Amino acid sequence: MKCFYAPETDLHDPLFRLTHGKILRNAEQAERAKLLKAGLDQLGLDTIEPAEAPRDALAAVHTEDFLTFLETAWQEWQALPNAGPEVVPNVFPQRSFATYPASIVGRAGWHMGDTSAPIGEHTWPASRRAADCAVAAADAVLAGDRAAYALCRPAGHHSSADMAAGHCMMNNSAVAAARLRSKYDKVATLDIDVHHGNGTQAIFYERDDVMTISIHADPETYYPFFVGYAHETGTGAGEGFNTNYPLPRSTTDEVWLKTIAEALEMIAAYQPGALMLSLGLDAHENDPLLGMQISWDGFRRAGEMIAAAGYPTVIVQEGGYLSEDLTTSLVSFMKGFTGDAK
Repeated sequence: MKCFYAPETDLHDPLFRLTHGKILRNAEQAERAKLLKAGLDQLGLDTIEPAEAPRDALAAVHTEDFLTFLETAWQEWQALPNAGPEVVPNVFPQRSFATYPASIVGRAGWHMGDTSAPIGEHTWPASRRAADCAVAAADAVLAGDRAAYALCRPAGHHSSADMAAGHCMMNNSAVAAARLRSKYDKVATLDIDVHHGNGTQAIFYERDDVMTISIHADPETYYPFFVGYAHETGTGAGEGFNTNYPLPRSTTDEVWLKTIAEALEMIAAYQPGALMLSLGLDAHENDPLLGMQISWDGFRRAGEMIAAAGYPTVIVQEGGYLSEDLTTSLVSFMKGFTGDAK
């Protein structure tokens, strides 16, 4: 299996995070990449540095205003008096009645959905290279590979067409799914991160050519709180092509795997040409974000089930946070998916 990773993504190592009124160290730390690469090393899987993707691959799912904002925000922020080291919004618009502002302070609030995805000096090149990994993995599958893996940092599935949030910048998973559409009439996305893939849902919510399914901790008490409920099924042409499975945070292997099996049945009925898998590993029982109680064996079995579905598959890395178990979580899933250590 081809695995894509860009060293420039390690430069994104954000500091700021606001949790329960306290300023804490951000959870999306560069150390995550080292733990994930260690897993690939254990599997004997080398990484490939991707080529730079054409900008239109990013613009397929993101607005030009958003891409320009990500590219220029840090430099503009530094021109503010007494500017902090990262772009962190302090005001948010009521978008139902709002005008796009000229001020970088206003645009930060427009394009950033919360305070957990601060933009630092190296965020743009890192997020650009993360998206390059997703495009390269999709291109490998388009060229005939059965599957490919993109080790993306920062993650992406909370970002919508014009808004970053939840540790995410560009939506790498949506970029990969849109890239697959260049060949396949229909593409399915399956998100098994412990958090709802709200950005991916938003991007494809009115479309029937990309089915979106997310299995996640119930948003009644867990991020992203406002979306990810079972009644959200798509609108317009997309009605019936979005499915959410909110599960209790006490969920263990059997219920989680049964839900994945149900999702795969829906995907089979949809008959897509390819599958884009948002691989979050933060459902593990020892992940510091405490979203679910999935074991390593659960990840292995999930990998087996998803591989057995038989679709050309792009695997895009989403969450999975700082724990010595993160490496083994990736190894477990990949062993299940590949059937061996290669």
